[in-house]
Amino acid sequence: MLSCQDSDKYMFTSESVTEGHPDKICDQISDAVLDAILAHDPYGRVACETAVTNGLVFVLGEITTKTYVEIPEVVRRTIKEIGYTKPEYGFDAQSCGVLVSINKQSPDIAFGVGQSMEAKAGSTDPMDAVGAGDQGMMVGYACNDTPELMPLPIALSHRLCRQLATVRKQGVLPYLRPDGKSQVTVEYHLGKPKRIETVVIAAQHDDVPQSKIHDDIVREVIKPIIPAKLLDDNTNFFVNTTGRFIIGGPASDTGFTGRKILVDTYGGIARHGGGAFSGKDPTKVDRSAAYMARYVAKNIVGAGIADQVEMQVSYTIGRAQPLSVSLETYGTCRISQDELMAVVNKTFDLRPEAIIENLELRRPIYRQTAAYGHFGRTDIDLPWERLNKVEALKAALAANAKK
Repeated sequence: MLSCQDSDKYMFTSESVTEGHPDKICDQISDAVLDAILAHDPYGRVACETAVTNGLVFVLGEITTKTYVEIPEVVRRTIKEIGYTKPEYGFDAQSCGVLVSINKQSPDIAFGVGQSMEAKAGSTDPMDAVGAGDQGMMVGYACNDTPELMPLPIALSHRLCRQLATVRKQGVLPYLRPDGKSQVTVEYHLGKPKRIETVVIAAQHDDVPQSKIHDDIVREVIKPIIPAKLLDDNTNFFVNTTGRFIIGGPASDTGFTGRKILVDTYGGIARHGGGAFSGKDPTKVDRSAAYMARYVAKNIVGAGIADQVEMQVSYTIGRAQPLSVSLETYGTCRISQDELMAVVNKTFDLRPEAIIENLELRRPIYRQTAAYGHFGRTDIDLPWERLNKVEALKAALAANAKK
C-alpha cells in the first residue's frame, strides 16, 4: 500500500458494483445457497460456485450436508430480490434457465478438515478439532480514514452503489435498472484524505435522455453520499460516459462467483490473498481467516495502538495452527513490533475452530455480505466488525508493560 512516507500527495481510486452486476448476482446466489444449508445444517460443507449469462444460471460445486435445499428456488428468489423481474431486462427470475451440478466434498479434503493434524497427533483441545480447509494466505486491513475504519475510496464507492439501489427500489428514479458501478478517486495529503478528485457512476436504465440521467444521479445519488467538504470546483462527475446503458446484467456480460475480490475487501488499498469468499462455509479459511484478520486489524486501530494495520495469516490444509502471522503498520504503530505481536497472540486465537466459534460463523449470515462489501458495513451487524476486543488489547498491553 502507498503510505504517507511515500509521497506528500497522491491519488487513490476504488470501485464498487451494485447487487445487479453479473458477478455480484453470482456471489449472492452462492451465498444464498450457503445460507439455506446452514439454516438447517450448521456443519454443512459448502463450496458453491455460480455462473450467469443471458437467460441461464449454472450452479456447481461440492456440498456435503444432512439437509436438502431446492437450489433452483433459491436461485429464482435471489434474482427476484435483486430486481431482475421484467423480461425487457433480457434476464429475469421467472424465465431464466437454471442448471445444477453438485458433488460431495472430496473425502481427501474432508479427512484433513474433519480432524486436524493436531487432533490426529493426540491433542484434546477442542479448538484443535478442525483443520484449515485449504492452504493459502489471508489479509485483513483497517485504517482511521472513516468511523468504520475503512479506506475512504472503497467506503464511498459502496455507499454510492447502495444509494443507486435505494433510489431504484424506492421509486425515486424509477427508470433505473439493477446493474451499475461506482468509482471514487480520493486525493490524499500526508496519508490523510483531503478531497474527492473524481466520482464515476455507471447506472443501467430504461430509455431516458442522458442529460436527465446525469442530473438525477448527481442530485439523488452523488450529492447525498459524498461529503460536501470533500468536493470542490475541480471535482469531476462522470455519469454513463458511453451515453447509453440500457442493456446490462447477464444480458450483456457473463458473471462468475469470486470475480470481485477487491470490491469485497479494501478496494485495492491493501494486499489480497487471492481467495474469494462467497459460497464457502467457514471451514474454508479463505473466508473465515480473512474475516478474522479484519477483526484483529480493526480492533488494533480501534484501540489506538496504530492508525493503519495490514495483517496476513497463512495456513496449510488439515492443520489448525496458522503457519505464519505478520502485521504491517506502515510506521503508525505506537508500540514496538514485538509488543504488538505479543498482545495479538495473547488476545486472539487464529485456529479455524476458534475463529468459527468466536465470530459465530455457523449461521446463515452470508447472503447479506455478498453485495456492497464484507467489511466496514454499518447497515448490518457482522461479528468481525465489532470492536469488542479493544479493552482486552489494552489490558494485554498494560500487563506486558508491567513485566
